[in-house]
Amino acid sequence: MKTPLFQGASLEHSWQLIDCSEQALGRVANRIAILLRGKHKPTFTPHADTGDFVVAVNAAKLRLTGQKLTQKMYYHHSGYFGGLRKRTAKEVMAKTPEEVLRHAVKGMLPRSTLGRQLLGKLKIYATAEHPHAAQLGTPAAA
Repeated sequence: MKTPLFQGASLEHSWQLIDCSEQALGRVANRIAILLRGKHKPTFTPHADTGDFVVAVNAAKLRLTGQKLTQKMYYHHSGYFGGLRKRTAKEVMAKTPEEVLRHAVKGMLPRSTLGRQLLGKLKIYATAEHPHAAQLGTPAAA
């Protein structure tokens, strides 16, 4: 008995819509990571892209539990001496709420070329409007 390998044209990538309004950041990010990897499908292969495209809307309405708005820090280094920049989650949510969700999902994906490819299939929007209405089938239960 051989194990089937699913790759190339035999794969079918559908589009999933996730509404992030009033949901906890970690739970939404976990659900998105599962959909991107394809772990919800019986054709899941760890080394191949078997997942779906994911459109996440209402990222500005994400909920961070506890004191995370004031205590969670996002770090970025420019590469120069003294170039460490840090911002709180509240500052990031006010400016670009999409980046909070993208950062959380990125941490749940593999650290390889596959992970970077999967992250490219994630489309995040701060409001309910998005240009992918033609591709979407049925909304995913988040």
